[in-house]
Parts: sequence; structure tokens; C-alpha cells
Amino acid sequence: MASANSREWRAVCEKFRRAQDLSETESRKDPENDPFRSKYKARELLKEIYCTLKNVDADENDDEEGEADGQAEQSGSEGGESGGRRVHSGDSRAGLRAARLGVIEYYLGVNHIETEELSAGEEHLMSCMKLLERCTVTRENVSLCIQARNQLGILWAGRDETEKAQGFLETAESIYVHYMKEEGQPPLDLVDFLVAEEEAPSQQERMKRFEMAYTHTLYYLAQVYKNLEQYERAGQYCHSTLQRQLKFSQFVPLEWAINAATLSQYYITKTRYMEARHCLAASSVIAGLAGEVPSEAAAKESETEYEKREQLRQKRAEIARCWIKYCLNLLQDAKKLLEDNIGELDLDRQEELQRARRDEEEEKERGRKNAVLFDSGDTFDSICSLEEKVSCVLPLNFEEARAIFLVGQGYVAQAKEYFEMDGHVTDHIEILQDHSALFKVLAFFEEDLERRCKMHKRRVDMLEPICKDLNAQYYLLICRQLQFELAETFYEMMDLKLAVAEKQDQPDTHTIKKFNHLCSASIKYYQMFLDSVRSPEGKFPEKLEDDLLRPALVARFRVARLQSKIITTNLDAQLENLNRSLESYNFVVQYCENHPEAKKSVETELELSEEMVSLLPMKINRIRSKMASSN
Repeated sequence: MASANSREWRAVCEKFRRAQDLSETESRKDPENDPFRSKYKARELLKEIYCTLKNVDADENDDEEGEADGQAEQSGSEGGESGGRRVHSGDSRAGLRAARLGVIEYYLGVNHIETEELSAGEEHLMSCMKLLERCTVTRENVSLCIQARNQLGILWAGRDETEKAQGFLETAESIYVHYMKEEGQPPLDLVDFLVAEEEAPSQQERMKRFEMAYTHTLYYLAQVYKNLEQYERAGQYCHSTLQRQLKFSQFVPLEWAINAATLSQYYITKTRYMEARHCLAASSVIAGLAGEVPSEAAAKESETEYEKREQLRQKRAEIARCWIKYCLNLLQDAKKLLEDNIGELDLDRQEELQRARRDEEEEKERGRKNAVLFDSGDTFDSICSLEEKVSCVLPLNFEEARAIFLVGQGYVAQAKEYFEMDGHVTDHIEILQDHSALFKVLAFFEEDLERRCKMHKRRVDMLEPICKDLNAQYYLLICRQLQFELAETFYEMMDLKLAVAEKQDQPDTHTIKKFNHLCSASIKYYQMFLDSVRSPEGKFPEKLEDDLLRPALVARFRVARLQSKIITTNLDAQLENLNRSLESYNFVVQYCENHPEAKKSVETELELSEEMVSLLPMKINRIRSKMASSN
């Protein structure tokens, strides 16, 4: 325009300022029955600005038609330039005019998207792109180039056109990388084109906004790669996004903390426990920046304080749950590494791994230095301090496992403070199930059989009351999970008591009574699980659903084994127990004969069932003979 200080130009700047205020501030106060009122007013002002700029540029354009700028192709353009078209330099008068009009097209595009007019929004954003097509990327337009592509990436991702979104966002990324490599100076911000010189952002503020735009690019690319199932890349981009948000102080503490905790769960699936622990430690520290939890009394007095209290308690409880998963998975992965083919601790393997670990200590420290860390000076020491409280190395003995278990158990207590049974039934039970699983895996490392049995008893004590009180009509799936886990826990306790009894010359009455109680309790819960599969008329399904196939057949198999294990001197009771055992073994065999595809789900159980179907009749006949001779 003729002069940056002219009355006409100042009127344009004032209109733009008003449009920004309407869009970003006034729109928050719009009534529910007219939610876009301020956005529509902002749009009209932007259209007026566009017309003014277009008319002025038309007058100036004739004088500059012959302006010859660089002939280089635009760096990072999606389609490249069509043959023979001249390319203006981004800092030329023609390039600046294109950028100025492009900024208005960009804001019009965003405005239409925010008012849910996506096609119109796309048109304006593509018009912005077209204006920039004939300009090289320079400090004058680089921010606009990136932000327009960010918006188009979001738009196409929302339409499930993930690959189109990927194209725009990856180009935005390459533009940023190239610019920072070649120039690196703070570029102009979008508002620079439409504000008076004295109101323009500082160099520091320009750089901050530019970096924020690129952080958004990485964030959207993380979502795109996740949708494309490129999980490794998605994790890398998510980590980089979080790292940049922390570095440039561009984050909301609770939101950042939850994202970091979520990323930790991805690292856990990849057994990258060092990175997972770092994310969780950072998550806990940054969540602390959100402030203290308001007291219950304060929450009763103020709705704002109540909402803050609820949000802080909930998010911190969610982070605690992620810590529980970290501890549980670390223990479970160690168990997989150390167990033999019958699920017991392999002492030779344990010794071998302990020797190997000593050799790897130095290598581990190098890996630590190469890991991607959240290097914010303000919080780094706090993050490291929290990391030191729990290992990221697979435990190889009971002491190491117990240390991890105790950390996990501490987070169980934290999570339960918010996720109480009253109001959070499903979440509360899932936390209890994780607590039970922590005891279960810790028991694996315990060599003393009686102490192992006590750990399983703790599992029963926490799950059994819930199972009894829960209404199966509303929580059928959870009831089945609890019934099966309780049955399994009593089953493991029975095996442990059997191992203890076998070490005694003659088990005493108390031991036998305890053993039989465990058998009966396990049978009861397996039977409850099996009964839950029946139709309302009490009929067992002819064909089991895929998710019930293995659990149901394993339940029948174990009921069969438990029936045959019950200790009694009464021959009638022995006969009855063995007949019931044979019936259950027969069920497994018969079901697999009728449904051959089920065999691969229960290969071991089927093989043993077939063996018992042939052996038990002989044992039953011997008892019958003994009964006949005694009569």
C-alpha cells in the first residue's frame, strides 16, 4: 500500500485488530443459540480488508508486471511449478503482496473451518497456497507456508484422508527444516502484514510463534502416523512435540502431563522402560505445576474450586494408573524371561542373566545418555530425582521385584483415592485387578511356598468381596473376569498346598481340610464362570464365542483336575468326584471333536484330557470293586 502510516492503511490495521478480537475473545461470550455470531462478524471484516488490499494491489500491479525475481523453484511446494512460470522472491514487492493477501485468505479459511464450513475453508486455504506458489520461501512468508499446510493437514485428517494430510504436513516439516538450516532468523509472523509498525511482535515473539507453528506440525504428524499404524514414527513425533513444548514453555501442565503419561504406555509396549520411566517421571513433575488440589471445604464453597479439585485429582489419578502399568509390565516381562516351561523360576537362567547384567552396566549408562530426554532446565533435576525411585531394569530376584512392587502398590493407593467404588465402579475394579496382578507376579519371585500362598490370599481378599457384591446383570464381563481370576487364584493356592503336602510324610487333618477347601473354592468360581455362559434357560452353548472358547474349556479342564484331587477316605465320595472329573474331561474332548478348530486353543489341555478319559474309567472300576468287596 502507498504508506504504512496512511489513514487508509491504519483503517485496515484497525479492522484486522477488531476481527482478531472478535474471533479470539468475543466469540467465547457468544450465546448457545448463536454460537458463531462473533466469528461471522470477524469474517465480514476480513472480507472488507481483502477487497481493500486487492484493489490497491491491482493499481500497483501494472507498474511491476515486468519485475524479474529469482527463477528458482519454490522450496517445499507440493506440486512444484508448472513449466515456464516465473517465480518471485518472497521478499520482493510482488512476493509481499502475495503474502499479505495470503494471510487474509488463511484467516478466512480458518474462520470457515471454525464455523464448520469445511469446503469453504478449504477453498480459502488453497487460494492462500496458490498465491504463494510463485514465490520462493523466505523469512517473509515461511510462517504462512507452514501454517497454511498445518490447517490443510488437520482438515484432510478430519475427513479420514490421512495420506493427503500426511503430504501437507510433511511438506510443512521440510520447509521448516530447510529454512532453519539456510536462514535461521526469526521470520515475519502472520500479523506483521496487518498491524502498525509499533504494534508488530518483537523478534523473540516472532521466533516463539514460528517454533509453536512447527511444534503443531509435529503434533499433527504424530496423529497422522498413528492413524497410518506407523507407531514407531508416531511415538518419535509425539516425544519431539512434548520436548519442544517444554523447551519453549508452550504447554498446559495437566494436558502435557497426560500426553507424556500416554506416551509412556507406548514405550512400555516396546519394552523401552528407560524412556517410559522418563515420560512418567516428567508427567508427575509437570502435573505438579498445575498447583495444589483445593480442599474439600473450598470445593463446596466455589464451583470453580470444585472443578479444579476434580480435574487435578482425576488427572493425577490417571497418571498414577500409568505408573501402575509400568511397574506391572516391568515385573511381568521379567517373569517371562525367567520362567521355565511349567511357569516356575528357572534358577540357571536367573544366574546367567545376572552375570550378563553386570557386563551390561556400562552399556546401559551409554544408552541412558543417548535416550531422548526432556531437557528443561527448570524441571530436569526433579524428573531425575523421581526416576531414581524406581528401576527401569528387569528385576532378576525377589528383592529387586519387591522394590518395583512397592512403588506400584503406592500408586495403587493414589489411584484409588479418586477412583472410588462409589461412582467409578469399572475404574476401581480395574485398579484392584492390577493390584492383584502385582501380587501374582511378585509371588513368582518368592521361593518360600507358604509366603507365596499368602500373597495369593491377599488377591482373594481384595477381589472376593467385590465379586460377591457386583450385579452380573449390569457388569457381566467384569463378573466373569473376577470369577475366572478367583478360580485361578484358588487353583494356584491348591497347587502350592499340594507341593507343601508332598514334602510331608503324612499330611495332617488341618492340611487336608485346607487343601480340600481350596479345591472346592476354585471349583465354585470356575462353575460360576461357566454358568454365566449359559442361556437364560440354563443351556450351555453348542458353540462357544471366540473370546470365551479358551477360558471356558480351560475352566472345564481345571474343574476336572480339581474334582480328582479332593482328598477323602469315603469311597462313595471318591467315586462321585471321579465321575464328575471324567464328565468334565469328556466335555473337553467331545467339544474339540465336534469343533476341530478349537483344538489349537487348548492343545495341552486336550492332550491331558484325552489321556485322563482313557485312565479314569480304570480307577473308577477299582473303587467300585473295592466297594463291592467291602459289602
